[in-house]
Amino acid sequence: MRIATTTFHNDAVAQMDTLQAELAKTQQQLSTGLKLQSAADDPTGMSRVNQMNVEISASAQYVTNSNAVQTNLQLEEQALSDASNVLQNANSLAVQANNSALSASQRSNIATELQQDLETLVSIGNRTDSNGNYLFGGYANTTQPFTMSGNSVSYNGASAVTQVQISESQSISNGDTGSTAFMNIPTGNGTFTVAAASTNTGSASISASTLQNLNQWVPGTYTISFTDPSDYQITDSSGNVVSSGTYTSGNTLSFNGAQITLNGTPAAGDQFTVAPAGTTSAFSAISNLITTLNSGALNQGQLATAIGSAVQQINNSITNFSNVSASAGSRLNAITTAQSAAQTIQTSLKTNISNITSVDYVSATTQLSSEELALQAAEESYASVGKMSLFQFLS
Repeated sequence: MRIATTTFHNDAVAQMDTLQAELAKTQQQLSTGLKLQSAADDPTGMSRVNQMNVEISASAQYVTNSNAVQTNLQLEEQALSDASNVLQNANSLAVQANNSALSASQRSNIATELQQDLETLVSIGNRTDSNGNYLFGGYANTTQPFTMSGNSVSYNGASAVTQVQISESQSISNGDTGSTAFMNIPTGNGTFTVAAASTNTGSASISASTLQNLNQWVPGTYTISFTDPSDYQITDSSGNVVSSGTYTSGNTLSFNGAQITLNGTPAAGDQFTVAPAGTTSAFSAISNLITTLNSGALNQGQLATAIGSAVQQINNSITNFSNVSASAGSRLNAITTAQSAAQTIQTSLKTNISNITSVDYVSATTQLSSEELALQAAEESYASVGKMSLFQFLS
């Protein structure tokens, strides 16, 4: 079969072009470190790489989200710790004020210190993050959550907080509302409260009130009445006598699973009211105490009972701060776990992408040498054959 000179040249050039293209591709792979230069190199592999890049991007966003929440929760924990310190100081002042030897002027001076504590507590409740958003505003984090009128503090924030996604399957609260942290705090012992009547003239005061047996407790309002300094009876809201007995200072009165301890000597006709517990605020715990200490109309028994109630409310508020802080701490732990998992996922995905796209330098270098030899051989062969002609054989 006769091969035309033109066909020979075309085939030889095409072969060398193919070898040069393969050589150039290998050289590019070695210079960039990438095995896949375009989707055409490996459509299936490139599709997998694109999907994994999407997953890495989503994971990185989750980490960004969790970092923002982490900062807010840490700021919240600090605020709650500072608020607890303020109330601890208020508690110490209350104990100091519950001294019969103090004058009205001295109690008024303590009330002035408590006024500073109240204002400090409001300031803590209105703290912001680095972007100027209020920590305890909930959804309404651009609105100042707490406003003060006289000694009355109102909450203006939202009742819920933003939920932030920190992983594909997990979202957490970006903080706590001011309502949760500062406002909805149980009064008394959480079941009932005890207050001295404004008409009491004796020195008896409440020192403790607890619910010992929930199964025996019948919710309602009860009145403890003293017919004389040593005899009492307890009636329900319908006037039915539920308990009675004799009393000496320090005795505990028991009825329907409740125990109430009194100190001091009551006068005939003195009364104490036992009522269902409600909710109040950490601010009211201080403001009520300020009102009590500034009042000149209370006798020692009424004063001691009111101060005791305020101390109990302050302690309830401190407990609530601790509970909210513990909740924030558990969320911080969840964030740490999620961030660790995200780091593991991202590392795994990047390793998989590298396995698909990165060059095996040993293999590529060997391939480059082979391609260079093949191209060199093709060029030399073409040059040698191209010099051949019939005249060389005839001469």
